[in-house]
Amino acid sequence: MKAIQSNRTAGFTLVEMLAVITIIVILAGLVVGGMGYVTDRQARETAKVQIALLENALEEYKLDNGVYPQFSDLDSGEDLTSELFDRLFWGADEKGIKRPEEDDRKIYISQLDPLDGSQNWTEETGDSYKIVDPWGNEYRYRSGNDPSGSTNPSTQNPDFDLWSVGKDGVTNTSQPFDPEHPDNKDDVRNF
Repeated sequence: MKAIQSNRTAGFTLVEMLAVITIIVILAGLVVGGMGYVTDRQARETAKVQIALLENALEEYKLDNGVYPQFSDLDSGEDLTSELFDRLFWGADEKGIKRPEEDDRKIYISQLDPLDGSQNWTEETGDSYKIVDPWGNEYRYRSGNDPSGSTNPSTQNPDFDLWSVGKDGVTNTSQPFDPEHPDNKDDVRNF
């Protein structure tokens, strides 16, 4: 028997190359899309953990002072400012007027230490610090009682509301609270 010899050289055809490139592009797109989802989910879980830590610190603060921190200008759900940071990390007195001496301070939440920096949830603003969520937005806080001791009608919880405005950086604090409002869809909250 005679062997048939082919003059064709070994290699890939143009169609085979296009098929392989198409498959690689599709897989790369799936990986990139999946990474965005994983990153967003990780940020939400981090915000939930941070809110739980802040809740525990606020509970301990109440045990020591008899009340949760109250700020008349912040009870509408505005950004947490340096006052709450001062209360939970520096341990300022109930009115937040002064910082106690170094050895007198009580640290309610050590993860807020701006000098440590391993947690990345404090941000310096001039001569003070603010508490930020994984997206870089300030957490929101609303006390269950106003400074006069009356019940705050805008809170969902009897003690306090604490939340992150989420990735979009906006929230709707209109009353009654509407969790289905488009601005509230990505909020992470304790209520």
